[in-house]
Amino acid sequence: RAKEIKIKLGTLLQKPDSAIDFIIPYPEKPEKPAKALKPSPEEVLQWRDSLEKLLQNPYGLASFRSFLCSEFSEENIEFWVACEDYKKTKSPVKMEEKAKRIYEEFIQTEAPKEVNIDHFTKAVTMKNLVEPSPSSFDMAQKRIFALMEKDSLPRFMRSEFYQELIK
Repeated sequence: RAKEIKIKLGTLLQKPDSAIDFIIPYPEKPEKPAKALKPSPEEVLQWRDSLEKLLQNPYGLASFRSFLCSEFSEENIEFWVACEDYKKTKSPVKMEEKAKRIYEEFIQTEAPKEVNIDHFTKAVTMKNLVEPSPSSFDMAQKRIFALMEKDSLPRFMRSEFYQELIK
């Protein structure tokens, strides 16, 4: 991986002979992200204390997501991840695009992956989307986090997914 980066940087630093050299080829398939290292059983046991610790660990997040997919309830984690990505968005144009996508996919009534939030939270979120900001989905994201913490996390802890990780 480091070798690839070094080669790519070396190529970029060379002076171009013509305009054709400015074209950067993109691979046909996006590169797979590096596999997250499997955490130690001690680390995995800490996830019992905190959903936050679980979600901060790439392996934990992937395991939790797989578990939720097996239960056909992955919309909550997908919404949470989409909100995390949204908060990192700097460009107002991109923020507006992402806000619209998140709203249409997870918030609006009859959305394909509609998350279970109360009417008040939905109304506040919709009001926040009039002028999207990094905090537009905060209330809804907190509600979904609490739901996962109270409902999904205990089931995950009893699952084979988790039991295999603590061995």
